[in-house]
Amino acid sequence: MTPGLAPDLLLLLRKMILIRHFEQALLARSDHGFQLFSSGEEAVAVGVCDALGPQDQLLCSGRSIGPALARGLDSGAVMAELLGKVAGTNRGKGGRGHLAQPALGFLGAHAVVGGNLTIAAGVALGLATEGCSGAVVCIFGDGACGSGALHETLNIAALWRLPLVLVCNNNQMSISTRRSDALAAARLSDLAAPFGVPRLTVDGMDVLAVRTAVAEFVAVARGGGGPAFLECLSERFSPHSTSTRETRSAAELAAIRKRCPIARLAAGLGDETLQELEADVDAEVTAAMDFADKSPFPNLSEALADVW
Repeated sequence: MTPGLAPDLLLLLRKMILIRHFEQALLARSDHGFQLFSSGEEAVAVGVCDALGPQDQLLCSGRSIGPALARGLDSGAVMAELLGKVAGTNRGKGGRGHLAQPALGFLGAHAVVGGNLTIAAGVALGLATEGCSGAVVCIFGDGACGSGALHETLNIAALWRLPLVLVCNNNQMSISTRRSDALAAARLSDLAAPFGVPRLTVDGMDVLAVRTAVAEFVAVARGGGGPAFLECLSERFSPHSTSTRETRSAAELAAIRKRCPIARLAAGLGDETLQELEADVDAEVTAAMDFADKSPFPNLSEALADVW
């Protein structure tokens, strides 16, 4: 056992560090393209995925790097996909907005805000119809809570008792619009109340709180108990995207970063152990970048392949 941290918690910590260092390495490149990063929100992705089994399917928003890595997709393949290379999970054609690998339980990202919600309900219906024991988890942002699709999904999921767990990663900013200026509900989890759907709001900066809540809801969903709604209160450390300017003040950002989920879990861990862990992660990120750089871009002849 590593001093100061149990083995399972050390794995959670490594996954969160991997997400952050992976994104930092990608951002340092001039060819990173349009990206939405997860810095500050790592605990949501890692907590959710650690509660899932191979029989479950995960869908996420366009902020997909964290969920993809947390679900266990190969970091080299993810990097290649983000850089548009054929060695990517989707041969470089899906990119951040449509990254997917269903065979590994990651049905994938959806670039349209709220666009993954009704799809997730359909996947859950498919699992239930086929008699599968798995559950479907859908991660979306607070901005999607303003869409009619959420209410439609909650309605049909409640009516048909679908094995669906809706996870709102509430980073409290829809691009530059504050959540309080866009949504009237006191808690976004309250949106599930009219449908009789079990709901909970947790600290999204606490990976253990997220994991515990998801595990409980997923167990109920797998057993035929129907859907649930989980709101994770998180903080976004960076601008909305690589093409968006930061609208929050330096003082606000400094206060937000004090709530770092990585530092929170690593508290009490020796400096030497943490440095070893970070070095191990950096070696993986370097290898992922090298793998992606060695892969070619898709041939023009593939442009219309897999298009329906």
